[in-house]
Amino acid sequence: QVQLVESGGGSVQAGGSLRISCEASGNTYSSSCMAWFRQSPGKEREGVAAIDNDGTPSYADSVKGRFTVSQDNSKNTLYLQMDSLKPEDTAMYYCAAEMGIPYCRDLPLLRARINLWGQGTQVTVSS
Repeated sequence: QVQLVESGGGSVQAGGSLRISCEASGNTYSSSCMAWFRQSPGKEREGVAAIDNDGTPSYADSVKGRFTVSQDNSKNTLYLQMDSLKPEDTAMYYCAAEMGIPYCRDLPLLRARINLWGQGTQVTVSS
């Protein structure tokens, strides 16, 4: 069974850094658009960053210049390095895949095309 398992969430003070990871099982990774989403209470789940199978990244404007998405194909693992964290970055972060599609298109519209989600990892940023 194909699965996405996130790890690395936690609590950090504003201005700090955190890296979260997502390990993919099966053949998910080799032919999919991979992405990170986040959701805080009372808000819609939003796309944060995505990465094409060839490594081309895309970012939401709110995190551009602070977050970096990357992947290690040998480990089937997706990463999100989060720097200069702000209290408004506090959310549950979800790893996601648009399986079978190697290129991510239109990050704001990606959520509707996601067909595999991880269970989420909490990131809390205090002021």
